[in-house]
Amino acid sequence: MKNFKTFLREVHTSHQNQAIDNNMNMSVYSDPSVVRKLNAWVGTIAGNYVLPEDAVSKLRSSLSKIGLTFDAVTMMDESGSVDLPLTSFGGRFGKGLETPYDEFETDDGISHQLEGGLKLVIDYEMQEDNSCRLTAHIE
Repeated sequence: MKNFKTFLREVHTSHQNQAIDNNMNMSVYSDPSVVRKLNAWVGTIAGNYVLPEDAVSKLRSSLSKIGLTFDAVTMMDESGSVDLPLTSFGGRFGKGLETPYDEFETDDGISHQLEGGLKLVIDYEMQEDNSCRLTAHIE
């Protein structure tokens, strides 16, 4: 039987320990690696869809789990691109250090970290078989 001191000296390597060492704050949108990881996640929407609205709804649900939301998407033409500004946790509302007493600050919750904020770009194109090809990324 092992005593407690020898148990503590042993090196335990597992995927959980490695994941803890590589954790990062995914709400720091000014960090390019955070945006790259978000794009890897958003990029999984790429593909052909019979009902593209379902794919956009699934993407909306996935992004809302981490606090990012965007407005309604309308795809009118046969092909095109839709730019949708992202909002983090519904945006910010309140007083800052430099805010006059009779005014409030309101923004998207991202633009104070990253100039201009973030936007979701959804590209779509109707195919010959009446399906819709979607790709998406965050800029």
